[in-house]
Amino acid sequence: MASLDLIGIRKSFGPVQILHDISITLKDGEFLVLVGPSGCGKSTLMNIIAGLEEPTEGELRLNGADITKTAPAERNISMVFQSYALYPNMTVAKNIEFPLEMRKVDKAARAERVKQVGKLLQIGHLMDRKPRQLSGGQRQRVAIGRALAREPQLYLFDEPLSNLDAQLRLDMRTEIKKLHQRLNATIVYVTHDQIEAMTLATRIAVMKGGVLQQLGTPHEVYNRPANTFVASFMGSPRMNLLRMRVAMTTAGGLQLLTAGGGGAVSIDLPLSLTPAQLHAYAGQEVIVGLRAEAVGLAGYGAEAHGTQQLVSARVQVVEPTGADTLVLLDLGGHDFTARLPPDVTLRPGAMAHFAIDLSKIVFFDTETETLIA
Repeated sequence: MASLDLIGIRKSFGPVQILHDISITLKDGEFLVLVGPSGCGKSTLMNIIAGLEEPTEGELRLNGADITKTAPAERNISMVFQSYALYPNMTVAKNIEFPLEMRKVDKAARAERVKQVGKLLQIGHLMDRKPRQLSGGQRQRVAIGRALAREPQLYLFDEPLSNLDAQLRLDMRTEIKKLHQRLNATIVYVTHDQIEAMTLATRIAVMKGGVLQQLGTPHEVYNRPANTFVASFMGSPRMNLLRMRVAMTTAGGLQLLTAGGGGAVSIDLPLSLTPAQLHAYAGQEVIVGLRAEAVGLAGYGAEAHGTQQLVSARVQVVEPTGADTLVLLDLGGHDFTARLPPDVTLRPGAMAHFAIDLSKIVFFDTETETLIA
């Protein structure tokens, strides 16, 4: 397949800068997902890779060759759009075959390639139908099939599942994941859905305001977010973020303290789990980040031992989701979400004891909002 290098990509429309110095190296066979809120610049970056937009500054290299000013048709890149973009007057087979016909591929080779793609995507029985006779999921398979037929060096997916209902999105997400595993294709995928990003990507590029916030594996982005924006954007529910004061203990360790309408809460940090840089924040506030699943209800296999500590909190809202139960707590006057087993029964307004896994805590600077390593 292909490697892709984005080197110092900037894009401006008049005085408005859309992309700010984006640099990403994509290895052969990687699945890179560009994710972020609407207006963050991810689709603009995708269009630059496709050749539909030209960067104001920077360079693109495909397999080491400079393609910054290469025409889209000469880049050997296939793109799958959100709108499917199928020809309504053509059958499924003709839609898949059309890019090959435009490239003057031999008729017998075209027919064989269409047959292979139909088998791969399990749409062989749909070849004589027109797009209007297909469901949304089937249309998306045809759009993907048209991209596959060309056997390009690089695949681009621009929010391909946005027009599908929830169940179809889940099914097609699985199909795209399986497709990548079978083909070992190099893929760049744009979405605003962080669940899609987490499940599909080998690496995720999180963007905000045209700036690359973090580039890393799903595990890195989820567990070690580079800043509070990434911590809040990635994950459902979002990471709990609490302002707490760092205090020195008499034994020379560190303690986190907070106070509010629910009363004071203190957390003692074991030396083995305390970042060295955190000692410089003694007497100051930091932002403490903790995922919902790092909190367990005492008595449900979440007793305090080793790296865990018990805290008391008042239950505000209980939300059963089937697979688990989300509970909104009042922890020292701060809202705090815990993900608990599905059979947990708690009453709103009741006090309960919870065990916090201290090994899962991350810390952010209050001014820069960046991770304290």
